[in-house]
This record gives sequence, C-alpha cells and structure tokens, in this order.
Amino acid sequence: MSENIPQNRIEGTVENIVFHNTVNGFTVLEVNCDGEIITAVGVLAEVAVGEDLVMDGKWKSHNVFGRQFEIASCSRSMPDTAGKLYRYLASGAIKGVGPKTAMKIIEHFGDKSFQVIESEPEKLAVISGISKQKAIDISNEFNHQYAMRKVIIELENHGITPSECTSIYKYFGVNAINVIRENPYILCGTVNGFSFERAQLLAESMKLTPKDCYRNRAGLIYILKHNLGNGHTCIPRRKLISPAESLLGINEEETQLTIDELCSMRQIVCDTIDGEEFLFLPEIYVAEKSISSRIRTAVKFSPTPILTVDDDIRNIEYENNIQYADKQKEAIKIAGEKGLLILTGGPGTGKTTAVKGIIELFERKRMDVLLCAPTGRAAKRMSEVTDREAKTIHRLLEVEWDDSDKPVFRRNAQNPLIAGAIIIDEMSMVDTQLFASLLDAVPMSCRIILVGDSDQLPSVGPGNVLSDLMQSDMLPMVCLTEIFRQSQKSLIVMNAHRIISGEMPVLNIKDNDFFFMNRENPVVCASTVSQLVANRLPEAYGFSPLDDIQILCPSRKGDCGTVNLNRKLQEVLNPPDRTKNELKTSGGRLFREGDKVMQVRNNYNIPWNKGAEVGEGIFNGDIGILKKINYAAGVMTIIFDDRVAQYPADNLSELDLAYAVTVHKSQGSEYPVVIMPLCDVPPMLLYRNLLYTAVTRAKKMLLLVGNEEKISKMVENNRQNKRYSALKSFLCT
Repeated sequence: MSENIPQNRIEGTVENIVFHNTVNGFTVLEVNCDGEIITAVGVLAEVAVGEDLVMDGKWKSHNVFGRQFEIASCSRSMPDTAGKLYRYLASGAIKGVGPKTAMKIIEHFGDKSFQVIESEPEKLAVISGISKQKAIDISNEFNHQYAMRKVIIELENHGITPSECTSIYKYFGVNAINVIRENPYILCGTVNGFSFERAQLLAESMKLTPKDCYRNRAGLIYILKHNLGNGHTCIPRRKLISPAESLLGINEEETQLTIDELCSMRQIVCDTIDGEEFLFLPEIYVAEKSISSRIRTAVKFSPTPILTVDDDIRNIEYENNIQYADKQKEAIKIAGEKGLLILTGGPGTGKTTAVKGIIELFERKRMDVLLCAPTGRAAKRMSEVTDREAKTIHRLLEVEWDDSDKPVFRRNAQNPLIAGAIIIDEMSMVDTQLFASLLDAVPMSCRIILVGDSDQLPSVGPGNVLSDLMQSDMLPMVCLTEIFRQSQKSLIVMNAHRIISGEMPVLNIKDNDFFFMNRENPVVCASTVSQLVANRLPEAYGFSPLDDIQILCPSRKGDCGTVNLNRKLQEVLNPPDRTKNELKTSGGRLFREGDKVMQVRNNYNIPWNKGAEVGEGIFNGDIGILKKINYAAGVMTIIFDDRVAQYPADNLSELDLAYAVTVHKSQGSEYPVVIMPLCDVPPMLLYRNLLYTAVTRAKKMLLLVGNEEKISKMVENNRQNKRYSALKSFLCT
C-alpha cells in the first residue's frame, strides 16, 4: 500500500466480490491496493469487478475473518483500461459474456473495447461466437449497467445511500441525475423516507439552485407530513402560515399562492369543515372519506337481525355456568340484533367476557368470525383470552408491498374477506389509513364489532378513529363501567379507575399489586429503576428482567427518559463481552447480541418464520431479543415474540433499545410488571390519559417511582394535545 495514503483511506481495484446482499447492499470485497489484496466490507450498491474504489473507513479485526477494512464512504469509477475492463467482463457482469468471450473482445479491440461495446456494437460481430443480435444484446446490457453505475456513482458522492441510489434509478432511470439537478425536492415524494432536509442538503452538495416553487411546494407538503406524524389527518389552512415562514422564509401571500398551486396539482386537498378550510394529504383525505362512507352504508344496510338473541343469551349462560351483567347482555344483544357495535370499558369491567359471549352467539348461528387487533402482542392476547385465532390487521388483510415499499393489501373491495362477523380489539390504537383499508375488505353483510378503551391514548398513526366514531353517534355503543368483584381486589384496576375519574390513586398500600416509591431526584430515580429491574424484582419475585419487566417512560429525554435508562440497563443486563457481536448506528447507538429491542416504524419487507409458517413484516412497537449478528451476511436474527426475523443490518436505524420504551409505544401491549419513572416529566406530558395508559399495561404488578406531585398534576390534567381530524365531520354531514 502506498505510504502517502492515510490509514483511514485506501484506493484500489475490485478483484473479487466475495459476498453481496442484494437487499441491503452489504458487500465483502477483495481489493487490489498496489499489489496487496485486502478485504473490505461495507454497504455498496451494484459494485463490479474492475471498478476503481477510493474508500474511507477504519481497520478492524474480526474474530472469525481477521483483519478487514470497514467502509464508511466510497467513491468509484468505471473500468477505464483494457485490463480492468477484462476483469469486469470476465466476472459475468454482462449476460452472455464469460472469461473466454471477454478475452477475445479485449485482444481484438484493446483499449477501444469500452467504446466499441458502448456505441459500435456491430463491430463485435466479427468475433467468433458473437452474432449481430448477441452483439446488440451485449451493448444494451452494458449501457444499462453503465448508465445505472453513473447514476449511483454520482449520487453516492453526495451522501445518498446504496439502497436509495437503487430506488432512485428504478424510479427515474438513466435520466435520474438530470431530473434531480432540475428539482432535488422531487426525491421527497418518490424515495421512501427521503426528507425535505435531505433534499436541501443534496441541493447544497450538488451546488444546485432549483426554482423557488419546487422548494416551496416540497416544504409545505413536508409540513403536512410532519403534522401527520403528530397524529393530525389535516390542519387548518391558517395554521400553515407560521411554519411555512419559519421553514421556507416565505410570507403569507407566497404561502397561499403555493397552497393554491398544490391544490390545483392535486398534491394536497382543501375542504371546508364547519366554515373553516382544512388541508389534507390526498391519501388521508380519501381514507377519512372512505371510512365515513362505509360506516354510513353499514348503518343504512345493517345485517339481518338475529331474532332469538334473548333465548341464545340464556342458553349461553346456562351452558357456561355464567351470569352476564346487564350491560354485558346489552352488548351481546345489540351485536346480534343490529350487527354493529362499539364496546368500550376500562380494566376489570368485563369486556373480555362480553366479547366471548358475542363470539359464542355468532358461532351458534354458524357465522365465520374473524378476530383481529392492530399489533402482534394485542392479537396474541386476544387469542389467549378467547381461545380462538386472532391475527394482526395487516396479516388478516394479507399485506404485501409495491416497488416503492408501500403497503398493499391483497384483501380489499375486489377481494374481500370471507366473514360473517369481524371483531377488532384495541380500537384506540387503529389509525385512519389502517381502518380504511380494513373496512374496504369487509363484506357488506358482515357484522362489525369495535372493542376498545376510549380513555387510552390515541393511535400512534394519524387520526382519532375510535373517539370520532363514538362522538358521531352513528354506531350503537355500550360502555362497561361496573368493576367486577374479582377485579376489585386489584389495586391496579381500582387505581386505574380512580385516575380516569380524576382522583388520586392510592399510594400507601404495601401488600397489593400497585406500589409507589418516592424519589425526588431524577438521577436517584433512574438508579432505583435500574436496581428494580436488574436485582430487586428478580430476586424477590423471580421475574425475568427481559421477559416480564417493562419500563414505561413518559418521555425519551432526561435522566428518567428512555435514552438514558436504556443505556444504563444495557450496561447492567447485557454488558460488553468478547463473544458478543455489536453494531453501531451512524448516530452512535450501540446494539449488542442479547439486547432487548423494539421496531420503531413499520417495515413490510422483513422476512420471518414461526415454525413452518413464514411471512414478512415487522411493525412499529414490536419488541424482540437480538439473538445474532452476522457481519458477513449483514443480517441480524431477532426473535419478536414467537417470530424469528432475519433483519438486514442496513435497517438498524429502525430499531431502538427496549429495556425502556415510551408509554405511547406500549399501546396494545400488556406486561407482567410495569415500572414507570415519574420524576423529570416534561410539562406537556403531565396529563391523565398518559398515566392511565401506563397503569393499564400492567397485569401483575405496577411500580411508580418518583414524585407524588407529578402524579397529582397528571391526574388533574384531563387535557390532551388536540388532534385535527375530519372523520367526525364527514360522518355527520
């Protein structure tokens, strides 16, 4: 290796591709650096033998594969000499060209081989074994790859990842660079996850000056998408003025003009609701309109009533030796007679018993009953309490994905579900687009039962579906409020109801399932939580730190936030070990074999198996254990509940440590033990529903660690962050 090349940079020609993962781009190369063959590993798109590489990174020693150069960034060029072109062609990069044919081409045309293949393919036909058609095919394939590599090489030089480069080329083809040079902001809407800020950085890196209209349009759409991430399906038009000025530096007149342009281009939708204009992204507008239309149709043409409901309920009670409460009977009766129902209630009020009664009624009438929930954990719990199969909504709808990695459901209006009744649990978690997709696949004659707890936090995704449906008064509704005797023994249940009623929970009882530990200092509070998980609870009760105990934090920030607690718990529960492989994100987050991890965004591509069953898709909120990191393949093995997922290392940014998670991420899940630190809670998170949601996640034990004053403020504050949605208005007009 040349002496003047720094240790963190190497230059050389690709001699051999040892391994290349086409999904995530992880590659193992043998590179000739001034006669020395070194092994380089990293994420590269469409690398080929014969390419010249300039790689920045660091040397590291792998415990199996020895000394390697770990590539952080790379610039490259196509083969430009006869020798390099021979290695490129001989590697099989061009279909129909092997080592012998490659040698004939190089021997005949020498350094002009590149030009002949690119623009004078008819000359190749003079070589034995190459017909005129084969010559054209070779040239077409070469030019296709050359064009693709030119695009990738150009984009990689500006910080675009290999997978993004491939997506961009697939979408725009050989003209990709010209399209981007004219309007880099076009990537915001065409490349999955490509943000407005990234487009701005790309424009600066490429020294571009795109038209202001491109930037302004992309910026306003970015603001709408950002609000979508905060749960809003729409925002008032007037509310766009201030963020547009902050983000884009444009005045109200320019903002209004850009809004009108986007509306005329149908990139956003404007609708007047209660006398005020609201702005939507088109897909969300269609989803809310679709839900309202489908619900109104279901109410107008409700399923045929079951006329023997009263007798059926008496028979179910007699045969199961059970006595339903009046409200439970009302729920079963409405489900049978009207076929449409919203069933709500807090812990201990008998929702599960009522749901089982509804299922038994439907099954007595020989209906096909489908059970589903928005998350894997919620579906698993539904299966356990009903003793029947329940699926996630995504799995029920047979999710697939398109070329842009967007979800597509095989079950839809053209290919509906086969069901006489469908029961959806944890409806408070179901967002607008998912519910619209589900209703789209439900047959017109199907009975629809929506089950949830309206006092919990709303869905992580956009919308306020359960609340809007309840407030619209469109569907029959039963709210269970009576706490049954067996549940009255649980302080978790009793305190949950006190909290939602605006009363302080009982904190001074020491021999039940609800405990309070007073800690005023955030550092001391975090230390106590760590000790409880690692030592005190496992030693006193035999609880598993990974499987049984879950820390639920109001916030990610602070000493008692998820970031700090995850770091502390990783140090205690899964410390560094020479036998454990590790991976680190570009942001510095470290993952180690044995870590408890959570998926933080939906990914429909990740393959998994569950015994003989196979599938794809890991979803926001799924928790698992990182079992193995395979450096060579660029793949991690993660067990999410009972699904074994082969997880590309390239998707590491979609994971977070999960020793501690936010309350919002815990929705739809239950844990044997919940610990909630309440010391340095940000003021905007001191509200009742957040505390209630955390408390109701615990099955056997709940521990609040922190400040009693914070608990009091949360109980008193019944205000939630307002969510803008139009579903209620669409239902009522």
